[in-house]
Amino acid sequence: MTTAADEVAARLRLIRTPSIGPVSYRQLLARFGSAAAALDALPELARRGGGRVPEPPSTAAIEREQQLIEKLGARLLFLGDSDYPALLAEIDNAPAVLTVRGDLSLVTRTPVALVGARNASAAACRFARTLAHDLAAERASVVSGLARGIDTAAHEGAGHATIAVIAGGIDVAYPPENAALQERIAQEALLIAEMPPGTEPRARHFPHRNRIIAGLALGTLVVEAAPRSGSLITARLAGEQGREVMAVPGHPSDPRAQGCNTLIRDGATLVQNAADVLEQLRPIDARAAVRAPARGWGAPPPADASDAERQRIDSLLGPVPVAVDELVRQSGCAPAVVQMVLLEIELAGRLERHAGGRVSLL
Repeated sequence: MTTAADEVAARLRLIRTPSIGPVSYRQLLARFGSAAAALDALPELARRGGGRVPEPPSTAAIEREQQLIEKLGARLLFLGDSDYPALLAEIDNAPAVLTVRGDLSLVTRTPVALVGARNASAAACRFARTLAHDLAAERASVVSGLARGIDTAAHEGAGHATIAVIAGGIDVAYPPENAALQERIAQEALLIAEMPPGTEPRARHFPHRNRIIAGLALGTLVVEAAPRSGSLITARLAGEQGREVMAVPGHPSDPRAQGCNTLIRDGATLVQNAADVLEQLRPIDARAAVRAPARGWGAPPPADASDAERQRIDSLLGPVPVAVDELVRQSGCAPAVVQMVLLEIELAGRLERHAGGRVSLL
């Protein structure tokens, strides 16, 4: 008989399987009803997708991860759990599991993402620190990424009311000089990681972290950012998620202000103090920050797709990202059929998912 603990271990094993991301994880649970059944179905699904069968980690490896998380004083939080952050659960690619340390009640306050340049000016860091302090004093929580510069200032200013989202494992401090700050946040506020413990942060991990920062918050505020910076990626993701985007204006001659000034030109709200931020966010129904996740696992995909449908959908894919809606339109297949075929191709290691519901072949 399968116990609740067995299903938790199976879910973690499914999540840690190569080629399985947040979207495919949800679809597999919707299709098969349990992680154990989904794991059993992987070989046949990957075969249909035309690639190698993904190899899940061993049960022993999952047990070691669970034991390490417990030893670190952290815990796992699965999408669908009652205390999973409600706002984050609303985004299309919400993490299937988070590792958390600290006070989860912070996600139910008025969460504001505050991000900016790593090489920020002293004036901008001082402003971010003061702004974060003022937001915390008004019972808002400040979400940031624990990077150098503006992120660090935001965490320091918010004190016990801050949420740090890191790109590596929950036990890996990055940058190294923020090790003490990271541990203090874990003990006094809230620390969140998507990657397994022991994972060293890599460049590819930071966009994933940025979507969590934006997804946790009602709005994202940028304080100093150069063009093409990670902070602007976070702001773009916030806009795509239907959240507020705000920016602090800077001097036109300062390259570090170009990103914020461009955001404002393109429609972001100009803010100068905490009152401006809260004015933008507080009119939003307060229940948005505290309601239980409304997202279920969705309607189960169909049991199968025909070979002709698979070939038709596969032929429409290429290295250039295309919207799933466009695949539905051009293939003439039902949306559930398209999603099922994409799932098979992803499990075969041939598909990459992008922001905005787009996909491409690897």
